[in-house]
Amino acid sequence: MKLIDMKVVDFSNEVDSNSPAPGGGSVAALASNIGISLGRMMGNLSFGKKKFEALDEDIKKEFKEKFEKLGLIRDNLLELVDKDTESFNEVMKAFKLPKETDEQKSIRKKAIQDATIGSIDVPFETAKSSLDALELMEYFVDYGNQNAITDLGVGNLLLYTGLEGAILNVKVNLCGLDDEEFVEKKKSECEDMIVQGSKIKDRVLKRIHEKLI
Repeated sequence: MKLIDMKVVDFSNEVDSNSPAPGGGSVAALASNIGISLGRMMGNLSFGKKKFEALDEDIKKEFKEKFEKLGLIRDNLLELVDKDTESFNEVMKAFKLPKETDEQKSIRKKAIQDATIGSIDVPFETAKSSLDALELMEYFVDYGNQNAITDLGVGNLLLYTGLEGAILNVKVNLCGLDDEEFVEKKKSECEDMIVQGSKIKDRVLKRIHEKLI
């Protein structure tokens, strides 16, 4: 059974077990998925309301475009919940390959390196998707239904959690790669995403807290 098809309680129990997967990568993708859901809830609660319909047509158009883009990212993140665990399992399979002969050791080493790259690509995509969603959802602060402003705040926090959580998984898997150029490039990209995401998260939360005074 796919992780995303589990009941919430069953998924929670699966994480709370002696199995290393699903772990932080899958949970990070789920956190970001739910974060977007909260942002889109604000959108759904805005459409058709007097305040929203009174906005400038260009603002409404951009709001709806961002809403639709968030839906696509949300769907992708849902798929990444399972992909992250699948990529981890591939790494574990590679480590279990025989290593008795030099040829076997060579095959095993290449398999581990290839699987590790896959286990980097998935959380990296989660992080990038989370950052994209953070940027899109910031637009909702001023133009969305203000009765759901705290829901947007929670969604913002979950997205940042998904972003940095995914990056932690990228970094730990980078430790297992021999390609130093690739490793340094990914580390730099990760740091850039953390900086950008943190700025958006803090900016959005500051504005939400100000609205609640």
